Amino acid sequence: METETASRWLSDEEQRAWRTHLDVSKLLMHQLEKDLQPFGLTINDYEILVNLSESDDQRMRMSDLAGATLQSKSRLSHQITRMESAGLVRREHCESDRRGLYAVLTENGARTMREVAPHHVASVRKHFIALVPADELDALRETLAPVAEHLREQRGG
Repeated sequence: METETASRWLSDEEQRAWRTHLDVSKLLMHQLEKDLQPFGLTINDYEILVNLSESDDQRMRMSDLAGATLQSKSRLSHQITRMESAGLVRREHCESDRRGLYAVLTENGARTMREVAPHHVASVRKHFIALVPADELDALRETLAPVAEHLREQRGG
């Protein structure tokens, strides 16, 4: 592995690929967030709702949810407080661990997911899936999978 002082500069081709990735990442997240605004949600809100809706009993330990959403425990706590005020989630104490807390999807949160999910999927399709040729989706996934796996390993899971 090269040290920081011995790092090679990116070639023109590598630089173009990297900058395109940055552009797509930022612009796509911006657009998806914009498309959630009419529902009063941020992309972080939506990600939390998805994680809770797909988990057993529609609940997750706060520490697990922080890991799943790549948020600090402090940031997640503020996010959950805001979402509690909107009636989307609630906190419950963990009986097996007095210090542990669960974030739990409320009925209003589940109803919001059912309402918003079709719009979000349509946004993903319009701004991403429909723009990548169908025969290249597997190649794109295969190209990006090792990067995602490497980064998961770097963060410990």
